[in-house]
Amino acid sequence: MYLALIVALPFLGALLPLFAERLGRNQASLAAALAPLAGLVLLLTLAPGVLAGETLKLVLPWLPGLGLNFSLRLDGLGFLFALLILGIGLLVILYARYYLSEREPIGRFFAFLQLFMGAMLGVVLSENLLLMLVFWEATSLSSFLLIGFWGHRSDARKGARMALTVTGAGGLALLAGILLLGHVVGSFELSDVLAAGDLIRAHALYPLLLCLVLLGALTKSAQFPFHFWLPHAMAAPTPVSAYLHSATMVKAGVFLLARLYPALAGTDWWFYLVSISGLATLLLGATMALFQHDLKGLLAYSTISHLGLITLLFGLDSPMSNVAAVFHIINHATFKASLFMAAGIIDHETGSRDMRLINGMWRYLPHTAVLAMVASLAMAGVPLLNGFLSKEMFFGEALSQDMAGGLHWLLPLGATLAGVFSVGYSLRFVHDVFFNGEPKPLPKFPPHEPPRYMKVPVEILVALCVLVGMAPNFTVAPLLAVAAGASLGGELPEYSLAIWHGLNLPLAMSCVALLGGVLLYVGRKPLFRWYAGLPDADAKLVFEAAMQRLVRGATRLTECLENGSQQRYLALLVLAALVVVGVSLWPLSHLTGSRPPMPLDGAALVGMLVLSATAVLTAVFHRQRLVALLVLGVGGLLVALAFARFSAPDLALTQLSVEVVTMVLLMLAMYYLPSRTPRESSMTRRLRDLLLALGGGSVVGVLVYAVMTRPYQTIADFFLENAVGGGGGHNAVNVILVDFRGFDTLGEITVLAIAAVGVHALLSGLRLTNPTCDPQGRNWARSSRPLILETLSRLLLPLALLVSAFIFLRGHNLPGGGFIAGLITASALILQYIASGSAWVESRRPLRYQRMAGAGVMIAGLTGLGSLVFGAPFLTSAFDHFRLPLVGEIELATALFFDLGVYLAVVGAVMLMLAGLGKLSLHPPITEEIH
Repeated sequence: MYLALIVALPFLGALLPLFAERLGRNQASLAAALAPLAGLVLLLTLAPGVLAGETLKLVLPWLPGLGLNFSLRLDGLGFLFALLILGIGLLVILYARYYLSEREPIGRFFAFLQLFMGAMLGVVLSENLLLMLVFWEATSLSSFLLIGFWGHRSDARKGARMALTVTGAGGLALLAGILLLGHVVGSFELSDVLAAGDLIRAHALYPLLLCLVLLGALTKSAQFPFHFWLPHAMAAPTPVSAYLHSATMVKAGVFLLARLYPALAGTDWWFYLVSISGLATLLLGATMALFQHDLKGLLAYSTISHLGLITLLFGLDSPMSNVAAVFHIINHATFKASLFMAAGIIDHETGSRDMRLINGMWRYLPHTAVLAMVASLAMAGVPLLNGFLSKEMFFGEALSQDMAGGLHWLLPLGATLAGVFSVGYSLRFVHDVFFNGEPKPLPKFPPHEPPRYMKVPVEILVALCVLVGMAPNFTVAPLLAVAAGASLGGELPEYSLAIWHGLNLPLAMSCVALLGGVLLYVGRKPLFRWYAGLPDADAKLVFEAAMQRLVRGATRLTECLENGSQQRYLALLVLAALVVVGVSLWPLSHLTGSRPPMPLDGAALVGMLVLSATAVLTAVFHRQRLVALLVLGVGGLLVALAFARFSAPDLALTQLSVEVVTMVLLMLAMYYLPSRTPRESSMTRRLRDLLLALGGGSVVGVLVYAVMTRPYQTIADFFLENAVGGGGGHNAVNVILVDFRGFDTLGEITVLAIAAVGVHALLSGLRLTNPTCDPQGRNWARSSRPLILETLSRLLLPLALLVSAFIFLRGHNLPGGGFIAGLITASALILQYIASGSAWVESRRPLRYQRMAGAGVMIAGLTGLGSLVFGAPFLTSAFDHFRLPLVGEIELATALFFDLGVYLAVVGAVMLMLAGLGKLSLHPPITEEIH
């Protein structure tokens, strides 16, 4: 259970800073640090087993029928990413304590940060791919909150929206790809998917599912052509940038490439798609980084470039390139997080990130300058620092690949050129910020070193850059071995982490990159003039313009389809349904099947004719509301008789109860409406509606006839056979509602309660004026409460409640149940409101129907949870026979409590709506009918 706790701790810890913020910033920071610190300790306790090559798993069934389980997996790759997420996350929390100002809600910031941390841990530790998708989308949502944390700034809002749009679209593509992957393999468990690599690559759907999965990975890791969102995400606070763009958000895409490498790699499709995207991103990001004047902009494009390097290494599709990619993931996380934090210190102390202004910072921030310079040199790939080692591996793999045929020389050339630009923008970071003369006028001057503990996270990360660069075999070698081995899914190739490999081509490429980068920076001015003369293309403006065009197009389409006419919407819906059903029925060669039709008796024929007549009369008299309502009532009674005729007494009772409640509801509503509806439809519309009605009736009739004359298998036999043994009741309908399909019933009463609360909220405070005469001018009776109705209603109430109790108690074995009993009780209570008035009723029975409906849903839910306590599935009912004094043997079932919840929810919801509707007419009456 350690794995589940590691994932859950940040989600639980997200609540602590919100409470601790009231006590002060230090308490909020301490509360925020508890969850990642505890998670890091738990992770390190599992380190010996993981470093020994073990794979730890936790499998908890969730929705096994859909292939979705709460399955977690900790192998070398998951351990590496979890270590980065928790370790760097802890350092970011310490750093953010000093970065954020006193006026900013630090508790909310830490809550968002830990939500993101938990989502990332879920992504890297998921064994089930569907579960990974859930966490994947959670990272997009939580990163949206973090990037847009400074919501008062337009660039933060737009940057957050852009990131959410691009990564969210990629997430939809990834969802489709994972569903196809599960379809091909037959399982969504990662172990099964990784073991089925040959099956996946040989399948006809492989190109499609590969493209969909790569869309998800490349959008998340800001790879070309989806790279444009990352620089605009720099509008986030610097701690967010340091975290999201070094160890977490943008690393999710390359993690997915590493995780699914054994299943998807090894084909030309993989090589060309992944390597071309990676190479383009590597060169584009490196080039753009050199020309940025914003400090975080330079780091953003350098991040894009290094992510392209990692993607390219995975695309080269060799065991050694995989090792180099995993190694650079580690190195990039350390030097890039430290660089972002150093940039944040400079911004915090000077009030600016413009490298044309913040010159000569060596004099004012010497300690920070040393840390930033070491991290910059690591980013440039200078020897004795960690970036040099993985860069050498990259150069070696660029030279050894031969899949590009005659163009194999392009890759070493591109790698060297990217190295030149990497040295160039790293030198610019060092020289322009810390040297290059005196600073220009700054918002804050003179700058000074930040608080001591604000630099501690940077010092730790820079120390790791040096230690890994100088002693890789004693620091990172075991972690790299298990992580790369888990990514490869097989044996590791032979490789060396030695600092010196002799005079070879990779070393020559490094020397060319270092020398070329220095020359590039020295001769940068002509390049800057050339870049300044290029057409100005702001990705944010292009994206916003595209979004506005999309919205305008959607608006025009909506206006064409939705003109405000409900008749048109219904006509289109009915027409679409008719077309779909008609096309499906068209291939039938014979309408009549082998099953003989049921015999037709006189009573059933008369009932059908009367029911058809009610439908026709309702359409004819629809403008006369009262007449139409009475005809509909007749139709409802005939439906109830049809249920009784065909041995469905439960449905008949339900139909009768619903009919009574519906009629009362409609009568109360009609009281405030004109008695006649004005003629609004033209002859053309009426003809259209007639044709649609005839077509709909014909198609449905043909469909029903075709189905009923063909043999079919029904699940009714299963319920009839298992109702007593499985649910302890002879009434199969009620057993289905409270046991076999109890989850459906729980959802239905929850929706009913929510709808009732919504109706109550809409009616609350609304007051309507009631008329005093009918359309012919005849006055209504002065007394609104007839004496006979008032007297009889009080006599009928106990009788109705007694019938309701009888129907409720017998429902498990005979027709009845909580739903029907609730409707009977509600009908009896609403009769009291109609006969005696709301004031009289509520003075004698002050019931809170909101609480009653809520209590019903809660009781039903608790009944289901009770079965979990005893190890049974949710909402499994238990029953037994007991002998009671004077009563004798009796059966008791836990389903009775669930039925009680249904009863209370129905009574509370119905009364909340009907009683609220009946209280609308509290204003003085007027002397004419409402029109």
